[in-house]
Amino acid sequence: MITKHLLTLILLVTLITYSTLAQTYQKTETGITTIINQTEVEIQLYDASTVRVLKWPAGKSFIKESLSVISNPQKTSFTVKETEGKIELKTEDLSAKINLENGTIEFHTLQGDPLLKEKEAGTVFTGFNDTGNQTYSVSQSYILDADETIYGLGILQNGKMSQRNLEIRMVQNNTQDFCTFFQSVKGYGLFWDNYSPTTFSDNQQQTTFSSEVGDGIDYYFMYGGNADGVIACMRNLTGRAPMFPLWTYGYWQSKERYKSQDETVGVVQKYRELGVPLDGIIQDWRYWGNNYLWNAMEFLNEEFYDPQKMIDDVHGMNAHMIISIWNSFGPHTKQYHELDSINALLDFKTWPESGSFKWPPNPDYPSGVRVYDAYNPVARDIFWKYLNKGIFSLGMDGWWIDSSEPDHFHPKPADFDNQTYLGSFRKVRNAYPLMTVGGVYDHQRELTSDKRVFILTRSAFAGQQRYGANTWSGDVVASWDALRKQISGGLNFSLCGIPFYNSDIGGFFLWDFKTPLQNDDYRELYTRWIQFGTFCPMMRSHGADAPREIYRFGKKGDVVYDAIDKYINLRYSLLPYIYSTSWDVTANHSSMMRALVMDFAADKQALDIDDEFIFGKSLLVCPVTESLYLKDGEADFSEVKSIKVYLPEGNDWFDFWTGEKLAGGQTVNKATPIDIIPLYVKAGSIIPIGPKVQFAEEKKWDMLEIRVYEGANGEFTLYEDENDNYNYEKGMYSTIKFTWNDAKRTLTIDSIQGSFPGMLGERNFKVVKIDAPKVNHKPNAVISEKEINYNGKKISITL
Repeated sequence: MITKHLLTLILLVTLITYSTLAQTYQKTETGITTIINQTEVEIQLYDASTVRVLKWPAGKSFIKESLSVISNPQKTSFTVKETEGKIELKTEDLSAKINLENGTIEFHTLQGDPLLKEKEAGTVFTGFNDTGNQTYSVSQSYILDADETIYGLGILQNGKMSQRNLEIRMVQNNTQDFCTFFQSVKGYGLFWDNYSPTTFSDNQQQTTFSSEVGDGIDYYFMYGGNADGVIACMRNLTGRAPMFPLWTYGYWQSKERYKSQDETVGVVQKYRELGVPLDGIIQDWRYWGNNYLWNAMEFLNEEFYDPQKMIDDVHGMNAHMIISIWNSFGPHTKQYHELDSINALLDFKTWPESGSFKWPPNPDYPSGVRVYDAYNPVARDIFWKYLNKGIFSLGMDGWWIDSSEPDHFHPKPADFDNQTYLGSFRKVRNAYPLMTVGGVYDHQRELTSDKRVFILTRSAFAGQQRYGANTWSGDVVASWDALRKQISGGLNFSLCGIPFYNSDIGGFFLWDFKTPLQNDDYRELYTRWIQFGTFCPMMRSHGADAPREIYRFGKKGDVVYDAIDKYINLRYSLLPYIYSTSWDVTANHSSMMRALVMDFAADKQALDIDDEFIFGKSLLVCPVTESLYLKDGEADFSEVKSIKVYLPEGNDWFDFWTGEKLAGGQTVNKATPIDIIPLYVKAGSIIPIGPKVQFAEEKKWDMLEIRVYEGANGEFTLYEDENDNYNYEKGMYSTIKFTWNDAKRTLTIDSIQGSFPGMLGERNFKVVKIDAPKVNHKPNAVISEKEINYNGKKISITL
């Protein structure tokens, strides 16, 4: 006799139906489905560590193609069994249990340790009419441990490291970039895959995502074991971060705005004359002319009389250039008319509001500027067509996609009724930056592999790391408090799996500083901000209200000028370390800016520190975020001040400046004259130091200094390639692994792996071992120093 179960197996091949407690669940190749309390629940396995949870009202359909997730459910080994009124799905990495009575889902480690649990009755569907489409507002609540720290949610200007005990409405804006993702100190992450306006709230009772529009609930739970593992899961879902060119890691100068091509080129010339390193210059807006020609993607302003010459002049001085482009168009532009013809322009107030340049905007002369529908693939084609013809064809090196959130002034509920290619603007609001940035990246990649895509942009959503974009924190108002908030903002952004972040060095608006260049408080703030920027993925000075070029702060020999010059040069000396770290980001899903939880999750004192981070894997950075030298309105550097720095437990640390060795797990006082930022090196680190240069590619790395910080075993992989194309994706690159054995005092340099055109066949390394100072705290007490010749073959030396 054929049983019901056997018949189902025969008919559906891979689908097995079980009946238990009057509930039905089905096992599929990639998970299970069931119906509990009039709610359909589906669990899909993307791999052994990543679970997708879908919920929707029974009898309805829920078919969704994610904008962020680009991977698919994988056939993964798993078991399903019923135990204690629950369906348990278990992989080799985690366990997920569905309560058959109330439908809640809970996640555990294989050892049974609880990770995350949905709150009972925490799944909510509320009917919602979205411009005639009968759908739902959706909400899901979870229960977290009382002392559990969580991180992420994007760039928030709230100064918090752990994102507990808050409520925030997540709608992309100028200075806050929202990503509906968080990860826990317990080693798991959760991505709420919804793009509509969303409220995240956390209190002692529950942690909740609530979104205005959704045909169902859609979230991904991932268990990585630690922060790096969670980020790897997130990037496996949403895309790997590609390599930026080497030159993008040099110093960038910008301002709002250079008003002519002569001024733009003149800034690069001045830096070269001063001997201050520079790799990038940025052209801000209005090169296209008036506001009715907004974002025409042509040089229609007469002050830019020969744009080809401008770009060639910049290149002739071994610098690179990126240019401001927007996601909106003036009514007199070609793009406006072509986009309007396919109904690909949205109707709400955006920047600029007036056709006149005068401030405040004159409503009698509306600009007519409208945001384009970046969700529409044909609209993205049109956008690139004009960008390529008008600017990229001239040799432009990259893009500054401004207002990518986009600007939405005086928002009204009806604004969200605008119809996009993918439905209402409300339904897809927060994914706008992902779509517009992705459109530029995809089109440039299709056109050429000779130049890596580099995009600077103001907004981001989950998955944007795959599009070659570095996100800055928006037009923040300069203050000491704002400087500090950029640290936690960048770290939480990185913990969302998006590794490339920067801020306007010096702050964008200078509203609180009169005559800022002569204001000693601002000069001190700017110096401290540039020190922070030295250890960000992009070091870029920019802002309004006053220019920021180094020569605006004095001349060589002046205290502030020399401090700025010192850190620009320090940045360049660290380029081999930074570029190798960027490869680690691409190849191994690492992060450049690392919150302390990433490396010291067991140190409870480190979990909520909002003003320290690890840059790469070795450098502990503590930016100075308070004025120390302002006295009676003037700078007074006669007495050196100090700040407190926490050294994480579990490692010894070397003061980068003095070589002093200190134990971890303690707070120390660090003297911080205006040219010193607290900077410590983890014991066991190996750091390559590059040559003194004026631009990133000026000299080959044929005589690197290799600093070894004793006290623990360590390793470092030096990465090299052609610096600015995608041949590395074809395996055209090289790596050299350095390994330090602390007990044997031996440094082993492995044989070089890989090759690429133009690589060095032979070079010298100057190997320096840094040990604790023995006498009078001599700077970087050098215990042993050797210069060795390296021909690509394995070599070991004793220090």
